[in-house]
Amino acid sequence: MDGFSLALIFIAALFLAYANGANDNFKGVATLYGSKTVSYKKALFWTTLTTALGSIVALYLASELIIVFKGKGLVPDAVMQMQSFPLAVGISAAITVMLATILSLPVSTTHALIGALAGAGWIASESGINWTRLSGKFFLPLIAGPLISLALAYIIYPLFKRLREKLKIGQETCLCVGKKVIATVPVHVTSKSDFIANYSTSITIPEAIIADKAHCRTSYSGSLVGVSARSALGALHYFSSGLVCFARGLNDTPKIAALLLIGSRFNLNTSIFVVGFAMLIGGLMHSKRIAATMGNNITTMNPGQAFTANLITGIMVFGASKAGVPVSTTHVSCGSIFGIGAVNKTINMKILSHILLAWITTLPLGFLLGAILMKTLNN
Repeated sequence: MDGFSLALIFIAALFLAYANGANDNFKGVATLYGSKTVSYKKALFWTTLTTALGSIVALYLASELIIVFKGKGLVPDAVMQMQSFPLAVGISAAITVMLATILSLPVSTTHALIGALAGAGWIASESGINWTRLSGKFFLPLIAGPLISLALAYIIYPLFKRLREKLKIGQETCLCVGKKVIATVPVHVTSKSDFIANYSTSITIPEAIIADKAHCRTSYSGSLVGVSARSALGALHYFSSGLVCFARGLNDTPKIAALLLIGSRFNLNTSIFVVGFAMLIGGLMHSKRIAATMGNNITTMNPGQAFTANLITGIMVFGASKAGVPVSTTHVSCGSIFGIGAVNKTINMKILSHILLAWITTLPLGFLLGAILMKTLNN
């Protein structure tokens, strides 16, 4: 393979890793930010650190995912040796994910990659792709992941809530103090040069609101094994958010690095490093949009609810990554958040419908772009 083709494949993989970080990095700390436990900057720092650790550990625990996302068994070996195959897959998946990021929609890089692999492979191979492997190895885990996480959140959260009440740990009601505008008064000002300007000013009075909702930052009273409930749940929430980010780095890094390893074109260690680095840069540059969608717009959560959602997501994704099962961190995370929202009856149905639409269209869009790019490159 000539150096120019290698450079194009390398750039395509970096573009996909950057798009993945932009869309996915903040998802692990969305509940940490959405429950107002920490600021956006602190949440961004925590997700960057823990995602980086997950990417490093992927060198040792995620070899099965690399094999799966190289396309082994999905397309013939001859297709995997084609220069245009990883290039078409990388670019089409990256465009799909980046487009969703611009639209503030949390989509699955896994879906985009699978669609691109199938579309490019379908065009490249005269015998087509292995549809049996596609449905069994790829589709089934992707469908089951969010459904299982939603069901677990719906079952486990009420159990945790009952345990909290049994331990006499209660939610603290907070007093929110702000300013209320009672009148707007026009003001007449004459400058030194006799220039007359008119503007308005507002008269405000202090306003106190008693509330226990997330915008006032719900906390907990009581103690847990000698430690204040507020501190204990705060630490558990931090841990669970870090677990999700760690699991996501472990899950997504090898999937993207697999593009560089198709046909043994690059070194494994180098591929994992550059993909992980590009993911972190993408997350640092573009996380704000996804933070607003997942942290605030899906449903309101307090730290206890957020801890439950994160714990379920982290354990499921970590286990799937180690076993080589291609689940989507995005879908599992959203499923657990939806489960919490279903228990509380606080799901934003408009946002939910937008996310579901993005999920439904991600895989076919990746397939279509993969097929078009593969056809174009071959010609």
